[in-house]
Amino acid sequence: MNAAIILFPGSNREGDALRALAPHGAAKVVWHGDRELPQGTDLVVLPGGFSYGDYLRCGAIAAHSPVMGAVRAHAERGGLVLGICNGFQILVEFGLLPGVLMRNAQLRFICRMQHVRVERSDTAFASRYKQGQAIKIAIAHGEGNYEADAETIRRLEGDGRVAFRYCDAQGKLSKSANPNGSTNAIAGVYSERFNVLGLMPHPENLIDPLVGGTDGKGLFESLAAFKAAAPAAV
Repeated sequence: MNAAIILFPGSNREGDALRALAPHGAAKVVWHGDRELPQGTDLVVLPGGFSYGDYLRCGAIAAHSPVMGAVRAHAERGGLVLGICNGFQILVEFGLLPGVLMRNAQLRFICRMQHVRVERSDTAFASRYKQGQAIKIAIAHGEGNYEADAETIRRLEGDGRVAFRYCDAQGKLSKSANPNGSTNAIAGVYSERFNVLGLMPHPENLIDPLVGGTDGKGLFESLAAFKAAAPAAV
């Protein structure tokens, strides 16, 4: 699997993404000012951080970077795109995913371990998990409160496009298990074709038991398995 990790001014998780992807193929950091992706790119990753210092709105300036035209073209061809935390914020600002990421309900930055529930396991991003499985990964954000108008939420729910929900260790949803007040405890969503995923938690930080767990590995293993099973390009 060939991955392109987009580096914006203020990104700070590109190294974590590189480490998470290293066992599964080749990964290259691509500067946001580039207008093309490396030839043969299978996966584009927009990593976490504080692109452009989160001025205006989180991800708003980065969404206008030259490379985003190539990211859109890649997604429209069916290529895989993963936006993590600030990357998720960029994807919604750019219009590849619906909704907005608002200030956390408590108006505080949250940095902690958090359980999320896998809502479906039949996508390129989640085949190594079980549907309904509660996984423990990290969150670190001040604007992770996912909101959308009622019709958008209805379509996301009806189409099965909610990827992950905040939950407790048993996979149960509750107000206390929702760290930022997101509508329906939404922690991540898919695009209409399920080839674009945005999520606020950081699976790339939980790939080694030395840092507290390996529940994030399943996402990257899923992507590698999807690529391995895909027909070779003619």
